[in-house]
Amino acid sequence: MEKIPIQSEIKVLDFQELSTEEQNLVLAAKKISEQAYAPYSNFQVGAAVQLADGTLLQSSNQENVSFPAGVCAEHLVLSYAGANFPQVAPVSLAIVAKKREENQWAFVTPCGICRQVINEVENRFQQQIKLIVLRPDERYFVITGISNLLPLKFDDLNSR
Repeated sequence: MEKIPIQSEIKVLDFQELSTEEQNLVLAAKKISEQAYAPYSNFQVGAAVQLADGTLLQSSNQENVSFPAGVCAEHLVLSYAGANFPQVAPVSLAIVAKKREENQWAFVTPCGICRQVINEVENRFQQQIKLIVLRPDERYFVITGISNLLPLKFDDLNSR
């Protein structure tokens, strides 16, 4: 039997330790989470992405009564960026979530599909995306590159 150790690096920062750009990204994600269309789960997710040219885009989750036909906030904002800014790489992505009517933020990391979407964007632009994930204690996980969340990622249809 062979064992392969897998390690990830995740920083934990307070809001004031984030750069001004990262703070603005988090605030945009929080604000857009209020616009989530989540009548079935009441779970509001906001995502904001900063592109290499400084453009800031944001989106919220959009549910559908026919689960899983809804779209996650991260998937939606990265798809919009790819369609409307196809030559500009996303550099940072902030993700926040909470239950409607609750004051405390929830802890959410990208789902499996969103992780693969982030991986595809990283591959497309040949650079890692910094993920900033809000925790319930108002601290942030800062994760550079999706491989820290998805170490055995699917990269190539032709790999063996």
